[in-house]
Amino acid sequence: MEDAGRLREFLARIEAGEKIEATDWMPEEYRDLLIKQIHMHGISEIMGAYPEKEWVPKAPTIRRKLALNAKVQDEIGHGQMLLRLAEDLSRPYGRGREELMDDVIDGRIKFHNVFHMEAPTWADAGVIGFLVDGGAIITQAMLLDSSYAPYARMLKRIVAEESFHMQHGESVVLALAEGTDAQREMLQNAINRWWEPMMFFFGPREMGRGSRRMMEYKIRSKTNEELRQKFINRYVPRIRALGLEIPDARLKQDPVTGEWQYTDPDWDWFNQMVRDNSGPMSQARIALRRWAHVEQRWVRQAANTAVNVIAARPGA
Repeated sequence: MEDAGRLREFLARIEAGEKIEATDWMPEEYRDLLIKQIHMHGISEIMGAYPEKEWVPKAPTIRRKLALNAKVQDEIGHGQMLLRLAEDLSRPYGRGREELMDDVIDGRIKFHNVFHMEAPTWADAGVIGFLVDGGAIITQAMLLDSSYAPYARMLKRIVAEESFHMQHGESVVLALAEGTDAQREMLQNAINRWWEPMMFFFGPREMGRGSRRMMEYKIRSKTNEELRQKFINRYVPRIRALGLEIPDARLKQDPVTGEWQYTDPDWDWFNQMVRDNSGPMSQARIALRRWAHVEQRWVRQAANTAVNVIAARPGA
């Protein structure tokens, strides 16, 4: 059993707005919640690069190819940085980044529903940046005041870079909205595909015990529904301003409360897809991750050996 006095002191620090560092004492529940959150976040950043990676060679201009390639590199970098944080927290359990990455291949860690979906057109590549990265910014901005200081510090950089990613997606969306009838139809179809996944993206209205405990520990500060309402409020006028439609006949804002009514996503289907990796592109993208992680492991091992040899030299 953990020291009751240390736990009271820890909770008092959080209530006072103090930040927890990696070297500070923390209750095991707090550590486990952080590992789960940061691990899933890191894996989602890495898996989130794959839908757009498919479009780098097919982007319509060299400028678009370069911009999208830079975005893919950023997302992989975000994932690696976050896994480094999770590795620090997991060290008492004897788990490093290799093991944390193995988890997605072996199905022990899940990633966001949106990254299981298809991206069949260039408009999808733009809408991912526009809606998915926009939704991610809303979620991650909430975490900037996380009680765990290393996570909050790292998110400052990630959110700043995600803002550029969202602007890139917005640029693609605006170009298509101002294009031909065929381009506008392609864009509308992409929005139709991504709206329901984005309603699921923020999680169920009734949060589970883990999410509630994260709020009590001040790891996060808003409910799933507060985040979803903020997303709807931000994106409905943007989409309508482009002369496009929201694919939800039930969508309506209460004139008094400002709350939006919306059609629930298919919670059962999306939950099963995430749980079982049974989405349209789940297995294909996990296979790519397996190839990169397992088949190229020798490259990482060789690099680590070289670093250790150089470090062992006299005067190094």
